[in-house]
Amino acid sequence: MLHLQKALSDNLRHPNFWRQFFHRCLRTKPSHGYGGDVGRKSKCERHESNEEEKEEHIRLFKSRGQHLLTNPRILDCIVRTSNIKSDDTVLEIGPGTGNLTLKLLEAGNNVVAVEIDNRMVEILRKRTSERGFNDRLNIISGDALKTDFPEFNLVVANIPYNISSPLLAKLVYGVRTNPFRSATLLLQKEFARRLLAKPGDSEFNRLAVNVTLVAEVEFVMDVSKRDFVPCPKVDSSVIKIYPKSEIPNVDLNEWWAFTRTCFSKKNKTLGATFKQKKKLIELMNLSDSGKFLENDTSSSMTSFRGEVMRVLECGGFSDKRPIKLGNDDLLRLLSLFNEAGIFFHDRAKNKDTFDTAFDACDDLL
Repeated sequence: MLHLQKALSDNLRHPNFWRQFFHRCLRTKPSHGYGGDVGRKSKCERHESNEEEKEEHIRLFKSRGQHLLTNPRILDCIVRTSNIKSDDTVLEIGPGTGNLTLKLLEAGNNVVAVEIDNRMVEILRKRTSERGFNDRLNIISGDALKTDFPEFNLVVANIPYNISSPLLAKLVYGVRTNPFRSATLLLQKEFARRLLAKPGDSEFNRLAVNVTLVAEVEFVMDVSKRDFVPCPKVDSSVIKIYPKSEIPNVDLNEWWAFTRTCFSKKNKTLGATFKQKKKLIELMNLSDSGKFLENDTSSSMTSFRGEVMRVLECGGFSDKRPIKLGNDDLLRLLSLFNEAGIFFHDRAKNKDTFDTAFDACDDLL
């Protein structure tokens, strides 16, 4: 016993003993409880490590919105939610390395994948080839915002964060030339909340107004940022968009310009917004100025301001705030303005063409 105590005492004094002791403690997998995080990677880091090995150590750029969804449970849920039919052609934008693409090919007939990163295209080709899906996958290497999409029935995509607004505009306002049944999209949670906002909500905005003019939007589920590689700073949400079979008979350029005016100060009353001299001058130059011409400019402006206020008061909109108005109310107000010869868009320019909408899509949404 004395020899054991002496040996133990000598070991404790030996510098290599403590070095080896701590090395083994840090190397050993910890149990649950205190110290459970010592030497362990977070869930996000483990996903990232595994994905890097699987995707041949490809470098992903957050600045380009490259966040790969790696949770198979979420991927399966997105595919189920999409209600893909066996004869459907699915459009996927930003497929990345193909985690979602492979599941779409298992469920549908064909997939059209639009990818701007050639490194991703190579990996996508390799993975689909290994599964025997090459003949049912059409990869378009290019910018989704500048690409003319072939025919498709559905859109299912993890949308790159940095092109959410313009891409959404391209899809919902291009449906007349490229009709589709629905779009199941994975978006930033904050962006999705703005899209889902209703009149009276603090988040209600032009994005919701302009999208719901032509489509219905449905919330599906939230997705944790820990389910992506690399981990983004915010969580995401899955939403589903259904294009409307019938949309209001309205000049879209006029509508977009009108909503831009109304929602420039969405919490102010419309009466206050339309009293601004700069706005009145702008509208007078776009409107049927012959109706409001007087002997001098000052009198013409007074006449025009009076007509704008008359329209607001007769329609009961003078004390209304845009944040609380639905599309039916906004369409009625725009109709009243137009009937009075007051317009918001230069009618000499092309009417509601997609190119016009897309050129202004950042401002539009």
